[in-house]
Amino acid sequence: MSSNSASANGPTTSPRLRLETDVIVVGGGGSGLAAAIEATSIGRDVILIEKNAALGGSTARSVGSVTATNTPHQLKKGIRDCPDDHFEDMGKFCARVGLQDNTVLRRILIDNVPDTFRWLMSMGVVFHGPLTEPPHRKPRMHNVLPNSRAYIYHLSRAARRNGVKVRLETKLTELLIENGKALGVVCDTPNGPVEIRARGGVILTTGDFGGNAQMRKSFLPAKVAPALPINPTNTGDGHQLVVKAGGQMMNSQHFVGGVRFPPPRTKWVQRIPPWAIVAKFMSWSLDNMPSWLLRPFIMSFLTTVLQSSPNLYKQGALLINKNGERFNDEMTDPIQGLADQPDGVAYIILDGKLAKKFSGPPYQISTAPGIAFAYLPDYRRTRKDIYKEAATIESLAAKIGVDAKRLSETLGNYNSNRDGANGASKRGERPSLDEGPYVALGPVHHYITFSDSGVAVTEQHEVIGAAGKPIEGLYAAGFIGMGGMLLEGLGHHLGWAFTSGRRAGRYAACRVVTADLPPVQ
Repeated sequence: MSSNSASANGPTTSPRLRLETDVIVVGGGGSGLAAAIEATSIGRDVILIEKNAALGGSTARSVGSVTATNTPHQLKKGIRDCPDDHFEDMGKFCARVGLQDNTVLRRILIDNVPDTFRWLMSMGVVFHGPLTEPPHRKPRMHNVLPNSRAYIYHLSRAARRNGVKVRLETKLTELLIENGKALGVVCDTPNGPVEIRARGGVILTTGDFGGNAQMRKSFLPAKVAPALPINPTNTGDGHQLVVKAGGQMMNSQHFVGGVRFPPPRTKWVQRIPPWAIVAKFMSWSLDNMPSWLLRPFIMSFLTTVLQSSPNLYKQGALLINKNGERFNDEMTDPIQGLADQPDGVAYIILDGKLAKKFSGPPYQISTAPGIAFAYLPDYRRTRKDIYKEAATIESLAAKIGVDAKRLSETLGNYNSNRDGANGASKRGERPSLDEGPYVALGPVHHYITFSDSGVAVTEQHEVIGAAGKPIEGLYAAGFIGMGGMLLEGLGHHLGWAFTSGRRAGRYAACRVVTADLPPVQ
């Protein structure tokens, strides 16, 4: 009998504890919880392992939108829609990337996400919407209320009700594979190594590799390597083990990131309990109360997660570092060189004319997916930690701790359309910044939201190993299970996380044949 294993950290210490179950789920985010719930719903025993001290993953850090057709929300508003149109519109998003897409998996997502949406609602998740996001021809985007933690709250409760055995602080270190079949895993725990064997299969829901500096350096453009990860615990553990087992990464160079505002240190709205009654009241309020009354409350939590709009720089806003200097061409690539600046920070500078322009539609500072656009007054009201305003550029420099003389020289060169230093571009046709009051937003950082790639999988979410053959009983869902599919546009990543997780859980659960597994010694 031939056998092999894939270890993330070399040879594994002999486990002191051996367990046996029907299905093993690796990762406690949205896709992992969906997989575990689905497997237990048809009577299988499930152990879910999570390397962190709490469940959540990238799902809990997301904005929280799910894009789908034929939802109760669409039907209530008389919106007639269909998956075929959604499939075509999603392709318009993906065509912008210029990478090969897996349209078979896209079809699986589009056809199954309406049912997934209703499944989430049955768990107690409350959505607001649908809202429009061009080039979608119909409103399809639905945003979770009160925030994305609601997914983890409701799904973890359902998982535990179903009997899922959750083991936190348990890190996957090895896949046990024999004769092309996945038999189980080896994990590190606070009490030592543990071996878990699975009769049905192992489901990897280990996220992306945005938190792994070495993998960013190996696979992503050089300018992204030093970026700050939104989820630093997504370190590509599953990707590495699959590759060692003969699998292949797809679209490994693809990522999502940009100039982003840091989250506030404390925010009371983030402590709003994700109870269904609270979310339903918020949903009712959004549909029935004046927007001017609700806007300060809604924006107070949306402006904690937003990324600056590229249009802000095209209209004339500048990025300056802590020395008061420009360092790139904001119009073409605002992230270029940002991570290499002192402390990896910059400030967005606007003058009075530009501040007025970005105080209302159609000029938003950032997009607040699912609810609204965020304008400068929203940041003035809800993000006092990153909003500074002054009558002169010298007094603004003092407020943000930048050398006043250097910043004045920088603005003078820009306004005079002189050659910029350190990679800065000329002003060109952009307006000059010469009228107070001046505004600084920041500090901002170059964040990588996620590396947008996964490993090759079949239509049944089984991982493809050496020679293009599936590794029987090894599944991948969520980020790691993207299989070369592009998930451009808001609401598709979470839709795929829950949909692929449910499907992988069902396939693994249905594969259970006790006689195939040698008894634990």
